[in-house]
Amino acid sequence: MSVYTVSQINSYIRRMFREDFLLQKLTVCGEASGCKYWINGQIYFNLKEENSLIGCVMYSDDAAELPFTLTDGVKYRVTGQIRLLEKRGEYKLIAQQIVPDGQGELHIRFEELKKKLLESGMFDPSYKQEIPKYIRTLGVVTAETGAAVRDIIHVARRRNPYVRIIVAPAVVQGVHAAPSIVRAIETLAKADVDCMIVGRGGGSIEDLWAFNEESVAQAIFDCPVPVISAVGHETDYTIADFVADLRAPTPSAAAELAVFEYSRFAEDLQDLELSLADGMGERIDRTRRGLDLLKRQLMQASPGEKLGRRRLELSGKRDRMLHLMERHLTAAKRRQASCGADRYRALMESAIIRKRRRLDVDIEHLEGASPVRRLKSGYAYVADAGDRAVRSVSAVKQGDSLTVTLQDGSLGVRVEEVRHGSR
Repeated sequence: MSVYTVSQINSYIRRMFREDFLLQKLTVCGEASGCKYWINGQIYFNLKEENSLIGCVMYSDDAAELPFTLTDGVKYRVTGQIRLLEKRGEYKLIAQQIVPDGQGELHIRFEELKKKLLESGMFDPSYKQEIPKYIRTLGVVTAETGAAVRDIIHVARRRNPYVRIIVAPAVVQGVHAAPSIVRAIETLAKADVDCMIVGRGGGSIEDLWAFNEESVAQAIFDCPVPVISAVGHETDYTIADFVADLRAPTPSAAAELAVFEYSRFAEDLQDLELSLADGMGERIDRTRRGLDLLKRQLMQASPGEKLGRRRLELSGKRDRMLHLMERHLTAAKRRQASCGADRYRALMESAIIRKRRRLDVDIEHLEGASPVRRLKSGYAYVADAGDRAVRSVSAVKQGDSLTVTLQDGSLGVRVEEVRHGSR
């Protein structure tokens, strides 16, 4: 019996594949799964059906011509050739052309459930709870081991070392995943957490399917605690993302959204303290200036201040009167000295007579214009309720109250009738 090396066997099988006419160009129909775009432009994915799977790769030259993005759960027709990758000892379908061939079973189930829950109102923004800005306790529903829980804890501790984290371990993949996730959500809802992250790391549509189950969606919708979904990578969307109060593209991003940054919080507190101190100082200064102004106004309005001003005014008037009297006396003495005592006495008496006559005329004028004299003649002064003179009947209407003033008193009257004209 001959003994062969691994390389010889792989090389032999590779030649067999190349010599088989059927494997040189064929079209395979199946549901896409595990689609991954590499940085070098290559696309790796699987085509599967119920009980079988084949690995596929599309190299960068052909991938650059692909007019759409491969999506898990969608059926495609892939044309290419079968090749053996000798280094890994596995064969793959080298895809040269890909065209959609309808939707896969999982994709159909996803769309049906999405439509059902949308119509029931579970995606309605009015049911979304606001994520608290400052939390003390964070709940996490994910696998007990794995990158997701490590990333969440690392980011949360970095942002706030004082936050409390409660992890409710759950199975996140397989037939037992959905009931396990539901139990973990219900457990954390009773644990007095402020916010909850529900999610896992990336994977194929089959790996993430537990988060597309209706029971998980209902548990998230019924949860009294705000829920952030963090399932898979940024391009992965599940039913849980639509039901949750907030979607995060990754578990790390979910921790960023849930936990406030303590250092910035401390800086904000210092800024607020300084702002409050400045505001209080400015308020005190304004109040003090206001008090000073009121004090000055009070002093100006005080009786003592008014009396002081009156005294000054009277003192000034008295000085002026004394000065005028002194000037008149001096002038009188000069006139008396210049014209003699008898002549001066005669002039003074004549001046007094003229002043008295002028005073009598002024008194007559004043008495002629006096309202009191007119009231004595039988006239009356009529005023309305606002103490304004009534000069025309057009200013009065029936029912108005008027005051009629006579020479010896006043009358309160009510208008019974208004007559226009001379009558």
